[in-house]
Amino acid sequence: MDRLIITVKEIKGRCPVYRMGDRIVLDEGYRLNCKETQNVCMHSLSSIMPYYIALFRGVDPASLGLSRDGKKAYLQCLDPCEYTGGGTVIFEIERER
Repeated sequence: MDRLIITVKEIKGRCPVYRMGDRIVLDEGYRLNCKETQNVCMHSLSSIMPYYIALFRGVDPASLGLSRDGKKAYLQCLDPCEYTGGGTVIFEIERER
C-alpha cells in the first residue's frame, strides 16, 4: 500500500504537541493511520493540506517549491515562534511504496 510519511525534522522554539521524530502516516495518501501516527496538531494540517494529494500522486516536490533535490518535500507549520513563544515545526514528507 502506498502512503505518505510526514516526519518532524526540526522544531524551532517549543512546540507543545510534536517531538523530534514524530510521524503522521497517511495510508493511500489520505487516510490517517492512527496506529502509526504519534501526534496531530490542527495548526500543522493547514500547511500540509494544500500539498498532500500532489505529493502522494508523485508530483516532484521541487516543482512545487518544496525541495531542492526533488526526493522529499519540506513544509513548516504556521506558528511564528519568535512572536508567540510557541514552536515552528519543520516536516519532511516522503511517499512510501
